[in-house]
Amino acid sequence: MRLLLVCSNGSLGNKTMCGVQNKKGLRVTGWCFAVFRLEMRSGCFFARGLFSRRQREAHSAPGWKLFGKVPPRESTPKDSRTIQQEYEAKTSKAGHSPPQPTSGRRKNLQFEPLSTTALILEERPANLPAKPEEEAQRHRQEYNEMVAEAKKRELKEAQKKKQQMKERFRQEESIASAMVVWNTEILPNWDSMRSTRKVKDLWWQGLPPNVRGRVWSLAIGNDLNITAGILTLKSLWRSHGVAMFTTDSGASMADRESSLDLIKLDISRTFPSLYIFQKGGPYHDLLHSVLGAYTCYRPDVGYVQGMSFIAAVLILNLEEADAFIAFANLLNKPCQMAFFRVDHELMLKYFAAFEVFFEENLPRLFSHFKSSGLTPDLYLIDWIFTLYSKSLPLDVACRVWDVFCRDGEEFLFRTGLGMLRLYEDTLLCMDFIHVAQFLTRLPDDVSAERLFASIACTQMTSGNRKWSQVFSALMKDKEMDKSGSPCLKSS
Repeated sequence: MRLLLVCSNGSLGNKTMCGVQNKKGLRVTGWCFAVFRLEMRSGCFFARGLFSRRQREAHSAPGWKLFGKVPPRESTPKDSRTIQQEYEAKTSKAGHSPPQPTSGRRKNLQFEPLSTTALILEERPANLPAKPEEEAQRHRQEYNEMVAEAKKRELKEAQKKKQQMKERFRQEESIASAMVVWNTEILPNWDSMRSTRKVKDLWWQGLPPNVRGRVWSLAIGNDLNITAGILTLKSLWRSHGVAMFTTDSGASMADRESSLDLIKLDISRTFPSLYIFQKGGPYHDLLHSVLGAYTCYRPDVGYVQGMSFIAAVLILNLEEADAFIAFANLLNKPCQMAFFRVDHELMLKYFAAFEVFFEENLPRLFSHFKSSGLTPDLYLIDWIFTLYSKSLPLDVACRVWDVFCRDGEEFLFRTGLGMLRLYEDTLLCMDFIHVAQFLTRLPDDVSAERLFASIACTQMTSGNRKWSQVFSALMKDKEMDKSGSPCLKSS
């Protein structure tokens, strides 16, 4: 089969064929002739120095040149419609007439490609021997199969894009209608409606982006009673930085300076694909300010890796002051405080409660993890520290945050179980190392619909006990262990 690259210089009637000998890279195998044409808006692709000057100089000569000198065609240039009609007439005639044996040289048939973007099957040029009919028939069949496969692939891609657009329009309409309900019915009557079934169902479907920040603020609350007076810490932080720390604030100067260095390092690694929190980005200084102010407000906690992701998500959805208030109150929740203060005993109780529901919902995967020696701390710590904002795509993480603000810490562990359920079949085939690598770097194509369908199948009950009851029983075990009493057996 001989493949020739053809380039067009803006006119279908005036073309130059660039032939390459075998030593230049083209192999001649068989007697089929096909032409790839490259569609270009202007200029010739081969004018960039890919071939010798001698070949480029021949470009201006009219007609075709194929491995030798051929007299130029005297026919006038044709437009694309004429070429299309002549090609269809020729192929139709060839299809209805009985095949005629060919021998010797054929008549000089004009080379008239139908499309500028497809593989065109043409007869051999006049200066080459004709193919045997059997070979020509086989090449036509192979060509038809290639065209049919290409059309099938294009149709499948078009249907996929159409479905994606349809789903996108559906989501936009759903968000628009939900936004009206939230703004007109729910938010004006927040205290009385937040616990109703209607609101919970809407909450589960995801909050509209333009009301998300306000709902988060209301759901998280302000138990710390942070006011504008406390917020002046942020302006002090901007003005004085490290100098504002004093030695009697509950932490050593070395610890505070270490926190400041860690903040600078962590900010550069926060959502790097967005390029908005890195140095020079629009939110770099704001994120630095919120994190630095928190280290001033809670020197007993300081800065811990993972906080930057939580603060960044809040900054993307709230104003500066509201983001700081929500950040401080969110980290003051029992689960977050246990992890960020690295309370090992309390963290182990959370892991133990998680394993109770893990075994209840996914017994096969639980046994596989146990036999592999894979403990929850290897993957849960990263998920809890960043509230899934580092592990999941940002839009999916915001959906998780929506329901987390509604259901509290229980939903963080339910999300973890939903993630394990979603990839259960994959994880069952992996060993310790591959499971740990997979769970610390989840696939980028996690969709909110699939994840939440998996979460919905996860039941947070064990022996008629809910999460809070199981965790309370484990905390009682902890107290009795400290007093030397036997462990409380779960009923």
